[in-house]
Amino acid sequence: MTNIEPLREFVSGFTRLFETHSDAALIQKAGAELLKTLVSRDDWLPETYTRPHPERYSQYLLHCDPLERFSVVSFVWGPGQKTPLHDHRVWGLIGMLRGKESETQFTRREDGSFEKGETDFLEPGEVAFLAPGVNDYHLVANALTDQTSISIHVYGANIGGVSRAVYDEASGIEKSFISGYSSEDVPNLWDRSRSKAA
Repeated sequence: MTNIEPLREFVSGFTRLFETHSDAALIQKAGAELLKTLVSRDDWLPETYTRPHPERYSQYLLHCDPLERFSVVSFVWGPGQKTPLHDHRVWGLIGMLRGKESETQFTRREDGSFEKGETDFLEPGEVAFLAPGVNDYHLVANALTDQTSISIHVYGANIGGVSRAVYDEASGIEKSFISGYSSEDVPNLWDRSRSKAA
């Protein structure tokens, strides 16, 4: 049985950041260290939240702060799956748990169209940052064509309820969307009856 104690500790630690920091950049910076610790091991994510969809990537909610100050999501990518060019409108952290992910950054031109930037790759244990007005436009993909990849994302809001947009790269035409989540349930972090004895 999966021991989700690392996820519970991560959520508790991230919640405490809001007690000591009011600045989003400081929360994101300190939170990146917590996320790096979480994705340094790959034995805590329940199997339910690791399943790829045959046609598109999956976005499973693992936790949403009761005040919607942050949310934790597992992104599960089947071989070769990718997002369209999109934004977030809130800060974010991406931690690679399993496999390999590519992230291509885009810059918006004055006419609304987009200029493609560099593509970076995330390996297990690595963490990347997203910030509105800095690097909020990107396209993300499973960099592997023969296996599933999983990344853990943390956003500065309930990302499944945020109104965002996908974009046509050439024209800049945007289409609004609210992503929601791929599952209707979340892991029970607070039931310690199945925790391993210390």
